[in-house]
Amino acid sequence: MDKFNAVFQQDEDWWIAWVEELPGANTQGKTLEEARENLKEAVQMVLETNRKLARRA
Repeated sequence: MDKFNAVFQQDEDWWIAWVEELPGANTQGKTLEEARENLKEAVQMVLETNRKLARRA
């Protein structure tokens, strides 16, 4: 499995999260744990979409 660097930043009551190496992989959550789980899902969706697009090309 690929490894990416996740960035988490608290902004008032929310945690925002993104992966710098993977444009489009970003999310937020009310807690740090929620942001982590949401980011895992976002990364999976971006990778799946990129794979589908690559197959079409």
